[in-house]
Amino acid sequence: MSLSQSLQQKLLQKLSPQQIQLMKLLQVPTANLEERIKEELEENPALEVSEEDHAENGTDDIKDDFETSTADEFESEGSEDEYDNIDISEYVNEFDDDVADYKLRDDNYPELEEQKTLPYKVETSFHELLLDQLGMMVLDERSQRIAEQIVGSIDDDGYLRREISSIVDDLAFRQNIDASDEEVASMIKKIQQFDPAGVAAKDLQECLLLQLRRRKGEGKSLDLAIDVLTNYFDEFTKKHYDKIQRGLELTDEQFKEVIGQIIKLNPKPGGNIGEINKAESYVVPDFFIFNNAGKLELTLNMKNAPDLRISGGYKDMLKEYEKGSKKDKRQKEAVLFIKQKIDAAKWFIDAIKQRQQTLFNTMHTIMDYQREFFLTGDETTLRPMILKDIAERTGLDISTVSRVANSKFVQTEFGTYRLKFFFSESLSTESGEEVSTREVKKILSDLIGEESKKKPLSDERLTELLQEKGYNIARRTVAKYREQLNIPVARLRREI
Repeated sequence: MSLSQSLQQKLLQKLSPQQIQLMKLLQVPTANLEERIKEELEENPALEVSEEDHAENGTDDIKDDFETSTADEFESEGSEDEYDNIDISEYVNEFDDDVADYKLRDDNYPELEEQKTLPYKVETSFHELLLDQLGMMVLDERSQRIAEQIVGSIDDDGYLRREISSIVDDLAFRQNIDASDEEVASMIKKIQQFDPAGVAAKDLQECLLLQLRRRKGEGKSLDLAIDVLTNYFDEFTKKHYDKIQRGLELTDEQFKEVIGQIIKLNPKPGGNIGEINKAESYVVPDFFIFNNAGKLELTLNMKNAPDLRISGGYKDMLKEYEKGSKKDKRQKEAVLFIKQKIDAAKWFIDAIKQRQQTLFNTMHTIMDYQREFFLTGDETTLRPMILKDIAERTGLDISTVSRVANSKFVQTEFGTYRLKFFFSESLSTESGEEVSTREVKKILSDLIGEESKKKPLSDERLTELLQEKGYNIARRTVAKYREQLNIPVARLRREI
């Protein structure tokens, strides 16, 4: 084995820590921005929240400031080589009155000056509701712990998908309880009597049957509904109604009444009961677009971003160091630590500012590109638009535009939309004009919405109708768009 040396030339492109920080901040939605800022405040004592009111930049200034980047102005991290030559003059004089200048609000909308808020649900969570009912049962300590383990294994939608043997194992390893399968199964039966009806079922069939059996004896149609779900469940899910009707020898009116009993049931008993403080259940808009007499005006939502500034205490420590005559190694180490923390604080404030400018610039470009939609709210006016279109107009990288589009929402007078809603591929019409696939999906959705549910339109017929309207589209493409719209095939859309 021989060793050899060689020279190689490589071209590498690396992101700086500041660029990485900016990319991460771009992905953070407004609802979570305050939490991210709090994390930075806890980690960096040189960063603090301003307690005073400061003048804000208007949205008109953002475009002029967009190219501003001050990350390169900050000094590199200190090292021992710098001990004998520490220059802190710029740290003492710079940013004396500086605060974060990134709010970018429009003063024409005072209603946006509300206190920063993060909405949350003030209600009992699904699992708390079950535990409250469990507390009403008279159980010994062992049974109580088994029941709590079962309740804790129930999913948010109300189903108990874990196998009984797995729950038995959990009890043995986590609770040190040697329970039998029969003991756990018996407790599950008791919990299945809790509200909402259908809770703790292992699958959809059992969930629906639990709801019907609780009302057993209310009428013949309800008893027949139990029969349908017990003996014809597969046929019911596939909407093979003729086979069910023949098997039960029912008239059209009787069968319609039986199916009516089933479709009123709740397939997700836990789905309507919210989790406490789950802000993700709410959409917090990142942008607001207002139509001011035909002029579109864009505003950023900055309710949850406090004013940030460099800590006055840290700057005072540097001033004291500058005044002193004796500067030993320990003092120099402390000063280098302070410089590093101040640099990190500057970088973070600058990253927040760049985040706001990037968001505004991207959304403003989307607003100009889809101007007709924001004026009318008509989805058929949406133009074909891909990430590259916005990247070219903003001068940003496609990955940056993607980060903004995937996690941000805009509130308009027509509703609140995720930014990626406005991106779509193009499709050619008979005249050669390019239209958005979003427009085609809207027309497809309207056609299905207006169809007769007793005889729903097949994909072939939908293709013909779209082609009659001038859209060159294949049947497989219609099927793909229908699936993207979460619309089932014609057979499953059929109603009695």
